Amino acid sequence: MFGNSKLLQALRSASQWRRVYLYHAVPDTGFAPSLIQLNPMQKKTQNIIGIFWDLDNKPPKSLPPYEAAVKLKKALSSFGIVRYKLAYANHHAFRYVPPVVREKRRERRLLNQLENKGRLLPAQPYLCRVCGMKFYENERLVNHFKMIHEREHVKRMSQIESAKGNRRVKLVGKYSMKMERYKLAAKDLLTPKVGYGLADEVKRAGFFVQTVSNKPQAADIALIDHMVEMMDRQLIGCVVLVSDDSDFVALLKEAKLRCLKTVVVGDVNDGALKRVADAAFSWNEIMIGKAKKEAVSVIGRWKDRDVLKSLEWKFNQDMENGEHPLNDIKDEYEDMLDISHGKDADIITRDERPWWKLDSEADGLVSE
Repeated sequence: MFGNSKLLQALRSASQWRRVYLYHAVPDTGFAPSLIQLNPMQKKTQNIIGIFWDLDNKPPKSLPPYEAAVKLKKALSSFGIVRYKLAYANHHAFRYVPPVVREKRRERRLLNQLENKGRLLPAQPYLCRVCGMKFYENERLVNHFKMIHEREHVKRMSQIESAKGNRRVKLVGKYSMKMERYKLAAKDLLTPKVGYGLADEVKRAGFFVQTVSNKPQAADIALIDHMVEMMDRQLIGCVVLVSDDSDFVALLKEAKLRCLKTVVVGDVNDGALKRVADAAFSWNEIMIGKAKKEAVSVIGRWKDRDVLKSLEWKFNQDMENGEHPLNDIKDEYEDMLDISHGKDADIITRDERPWWKLDSEADGLVSE
């Protein structure tokens, strides 16, 4: 856990956020509307959601990575438009294999041994999802897939990488269906060489996955830098943090000071992040769809809060002393009245006569 000094340094290093203040013309009563900080791009980005996933702290456990990432994205889409999906982790997180996955692999190895010895026959033959061939032993299916389909996939990828320009585009379009079919079959059949395919599965769900160094809290620092940069560039209106790490508390407070909405997804019921965020959900609530059902009430609370902020008033000592933003305009107007009633008063008095008398005098002068 890195100290708050690094977090504050990351926040201070960002460019200063521009604030716009609204003033309402009110009588000089000593009370003034509160200065509401408004993001110039708030109307455009208030429905834009950015998901920031701390994979080091909160990897998917109850579901496969792809399915968990897809359900997370669908649940949060009820709060707005999910445009940015980011995930950070170090090499250890991607090498880690959960106990459930290890148990499944151990069972698969035992079944392969029984099938090879002829002691166990599958109820249905194993089917190759690429060519449709049937096998009564899982190891033969795996060998068939590696010897034929994996080699074909490597050849297709080498052709695409060596091609350039229009030819490369045509090859991608030609092999797109075959490559997608191969990826779906390889996901269920082949065992990843490192970990259990966490990075590839999360990428397949549409997330941008970044691997950082193995230094302590390197993923947290990189994630904070990315979040601060996006807040400075005013690209998002809602920050969704998937983590239970209390080091992000200062960052959530900074997001709320910038009038951004905050949502936390974590398993700690009374965590520091959930106490600061506007809304909080557990992984189980995301998976069973409870967060999607509560989206309407959460959005309603956000709208009510915005209305109350716009109507909020506070006492202003400067205005009680007579210092009002409209006083300058009032002084200029009084100066104009003083000038008009001063040196040019006789001119104004002479001109303030009925128009018909002025015309008659002008006619008399002409006749003479």
